Amino acid sequence: MVTPAIELKNLTKTFGNVIANKDVSLVVNRGEILSILGENGSGKTTLMNMISGIYFPDHGQIFIDGKEVVIRSPKDAFDYSIGMIHQHFKLVDVFTAAENIVLGLNEKGRYDIKKSTKKIKEICDLYGFELNLEKKIYEMSVSEKQTVEIIKVLYRGADILILDEPTAVLTPQETQKLFAILRRMRDDGKAIIIITHKLHEVLSLSDRVSVLRKGEYIGTVVTKEADESVLTEMMVGKKVELNIGRSEPENPELRLEVKKLTCFNREGVPVLNDVTFDVSSGEILGIAGIAGSGQRELLESIAGLQKVNEGEIIYHNPKTGKTDNLRDKTPMKIRDLGVRLSFVPEDRLGMGLVGNMDIVDNMMLRSYRKGKSVFLQRKQPKELADKIIADLEVVTPGAETPVRRLSGGNVQKVLVGREIASSPTVFMAAYPVRGLDINSSYLIYNLLNEQKQKGVAVIFVGEDLDVLLELCDRILVVNSGKITGIVDARTATKEEIGLLMTKNDNGGETIE
Repeated sequence: MVTPAIELKNLTKTFGNVIANKDVSLVVNRGEILSILGENGSGKTTLMNMISGIYFPDHGQIFIDGKEVVIRSPKDAFDYSIGMIHQHFKLVDVFTAAENIVLGLNEKGRYDIKKSTKKIKEICDLYGFELNLEKKIYEMSVSEKQTVEIIKVLYRGADILILDEPTAVLTPQETQKLFAILRRMRDDGKAIIIITHKLHEVLSLSDRVSVLRKGEYIGTVVTKEADESVLTEMMVGKKVELNIGRSEPENPELRLEVKKLTCFNREGVPVLNDVTFDVSSGEILGIAGIAGSGQRELLESIAGLQKVNEGEIIYHNPKTGKTDNLRDKTPMKIRDLGVRLSFVPEDRLGMGLVGNMDIVDNMMLRSYRKGKSVFLQRKQPKELADKIIADLEVVTPGAETPVRRLSGGNVQKVLVGREIASSPTVFMAAYPVRGLDINSSYLIYNLLNEQKQKGVAVIFVGEDLDVLLELCDRILVVNSGKITGIVDARTATKEEIGLLMTKNDNGGETIE
């Protein structure tokens, strides 16, 4: 009989009147990878935070190797060999990889960097990590930083590992490397728990899948006996269509031309370098790239929010038949022409929405300048707010609820819905499904498709390459502010795009 590495019995956690987890019971065995699935707000991260000592449960029991334990802090979790790798890394930028790995450890005797380095290299050799231990964190890629975090918990003796969205910003090649390492760790007897939204990764990596819905445990299935539709139905509680219908562009007309666009940051370093592309009405142009490759600056320069040092942004106006250089326009003038930007940054309330204002007032932010009276009209914004809440299934007590009280996913729905309601001719959506569950994500994909079918030119910056290939007509790949390729999304492969994401030259060639 196998003794579970960790067993949870009736774990419950509440925050005021909100029940984050209710009587959750599940088991993780040694030598297995367990995926935790659930919609936004289903309690996945809260549950893992109780295991890793960040939260203390209101009631319930945790057993390690069959013995009941009490975990009141991350230190207690480490004492029971539990290590959590969070989405946002906790590293000191000016320290080396080796220094970060041993930082904070109270090892007996005098600190010996040679001895520590030898132990770290043994861990790297055992599981196949590739890491320069002398490299500073600020010089590293996202994948290298994640490697440091994983080795850090292994160095402390963790044999129960929890990874929160570990592939969110990795290329396909980096993801495959990580999966190979996790499989080796599993084969070495470690218990591994992964929180992710990507169903295809769950199916390719995990041995079993546990599903949460609205804070409650729904069940656990053996991965090889499940598929995407089964898992989605368990998560959502009803059948969900997981098809992104991609139509052919109808009567495409050139809508936007970007020519030799160059932008510098405050230090004089180019964040966009000689970028040239176009987008037509009735098509979705995807933008792929490792995080921080210039995607944000590209969209903000089109929207008039980023200073352009060189180049042109030519807008072909369908109403007048004339062209305008957006580089010379203010953000308000660009908006009036019909070019809309819906950018969903990590700080969702930092751009576009005001947290202390309710949903209706946030609708009014886009129309208050058109008012002819000293009194603002609330009827139309209220109707729009109610429509967005209904169409996008925004979870809120009502349209008068302050936006800051909504979950991150619901904030995104309000932001995207408001921008689409303004009837744009060019619609730019950056990371509109970041952190959203699969059901909400498909609502957004269908919205983008609807805009395309209405003749809108859609520019979509995404992180999931499978979605980009299924949703878009063409995909523009950027790396370090340069275009490394433009591919046909109907014929390109993930591996091809992954290579372009890490390629670093003047690029710009189209791959047919």
